[in-house]
Amino acid sequence: MKDLGIFGTSGFAREVADIALELGHRPIFVAKDADEAAAWSYPAELILEDEVERHAAMPFAIGIGENRVREKVALRYAARLRFATLLHPSASFGLRQRAAIEARRGVVVCAGVRFTNNIQVGDFTVFNLNATIGHDSIIEDFVNLAPGVHVSGNVHIRSRCWVGTGAAINQGSGAAKLEIGRDTVIGSGSVVVRSCDPEAVYVGIPAKRIK
Repeated sequence: MKDLGIFGTSGFAREVADIALELGHRPIFVAKDADEAAAWSYPAELILEDEVERHAAMPFAIGIGENRVREKVALRYAARLRFATLLHPSASFGLRQRAAIEARRGVVVCAGVRFTNNIQVGDFTVFNLNATIGHDSIIEDFVNLAPGVHVSGNVHIRSRCWVGTGAAINQGSGAAKLEIGRDTVIGSGSVVVRSCDPEAVYVGIPAKRIK
């Protein structure tokens, strides 16, 4: 069993550890400081962040759901650590899609996720439980799709977007993808039927901008 470092000590970090175990890795969690380490009660090895470079021979993952924090960790260690992409064995992939995702850095694909084909995935993206992603979509860096999100075909989700649990993103077209602007939040259970502005919050059925 090969060691794998996981930044974070939250529930999502433990979920990332579950994927790691399924793939034959032994998770070693990384706490940001001594206070976070003092609150640790999970039965797994824990190190402090200032010790990670002593373990630079092993790969790392980032078990942090918040996009900007995940981005800060990734950029801080981009040149010094090797970041693995973790694909749960129950995830499914269309033609050539698995290889395309495995070529990225730091992607986390949880149990039950479904990809069709011709999907572009950025680095350090999170695809949580049972999300589905349709054909010809583009998911940029540091996006987080929460459990049960459904992304239809020809959708473009810009960097650092957060799509809440159970949200649905309706179909775009080959000529004009439905686009969600960077840093935008889509509320849980929302249904997006048209493109969304950057740095905004959308909720409801159909989703409307509230911020």
